[in-house]
Amino acid sequence: MSTTTTTAASARRDIRSARTETATARPGRLAVGVARIGHEVRGYFRSPDTVFFTFLFPFIMLGIFTAAFSSAGEISAGPGSESISVGAYYLPGMLAAGMLLSGVQNLAVDIAGEKSDGTLKRLGGTPLSPVSYFLGKIGQVFVTGTLQAGLLLLAAGTIFGIALPTEPEAWITFAWVFVLGIATSALLGIALSSVPRSGKSASAVVVPIMLVLQFISGVYLQFYALPEWMQNIASLFPLKWMAQGMRAVFLPEDFAVLEQNETWNLGWVAIVLVAWLVIGLVISRITFRWIRRDA
Repeated sequence: MSTTTTTAASARRDIRSARTETATARPGRLAVGVARIGHEVRGYFRSPDTVFFTFLFPFIMLGIFTAAFSSAGEISAGPGSESISVGAYYLPGMLAAGMLLSGVQNLAVDIAGEKSDGTLKRLGGTPLSPVSYFLGKIGQVFVTGTLQAGLLLLAAGTIFGIALPTEPEAWITFAWVFVLGIATSALLGIALSSVPRSGKSASAVVVPIMLVLQFISGVYLQFYALPEWMQNIASLFPLKWMAQGMRAVFLPEDFAVLEQNETWNLGWVAIVLVAWLVIGLVISRITFRWIRRDA
């Protein structure tokens, strides 16, 4: 009996040891997630429609607005205030739109498509954890969003002749607004991906939402010229605050009087973006499935 007991105890130790060695040999969730970023970025740039409608779209719109409205003259906040070009005024909105498109639109359509074509179902049958999957998607948004913003600023300064800020404080503000905005957009994109019923309907569901938000949030239209009720609706969503934060970076201080409360309200920009980041994280955690519940 004692020999049997000893043998069983030894077998249990061997099993625990084997499990420990396997866990040690298998890459952690963070390592797998980081490794997937490269895979996701390559997939992003191999999709022409995604590149056009999310990566290049802000460049195209900035060029169109600059060419179409430059003949109307420069824009000022009022008599005696500093004037800026049309391109300089629309640059902050295009940067904010780029964050929204790279995160929300890109991931919502992409993940819905992966659910529809069975990619997520196949991934669910592998050791890949949802955490590693999320890290890959969010990392891809950070990489592509950073490239987009950098190239947009380069084009603004060279092609469109827009004067960029020289104060370090302005670039510090740009950095935290960008990081918060891109993280919030990525998580909201994951959350929104659960809404379309199929990959084919994803664009039809997501794109109109994105367009409406851009029109009411000061991206394509001058925010101060919108009706107050429309401004109040836009204030419920993160894009308005991302655009406002970017205007605080790139527009002269005189233009703050054109905002809702005649100030840049950077404190509220941070609060609203953090709140939406948490909302996106919670909804993503609750709704994400490798396959749809009704599949």
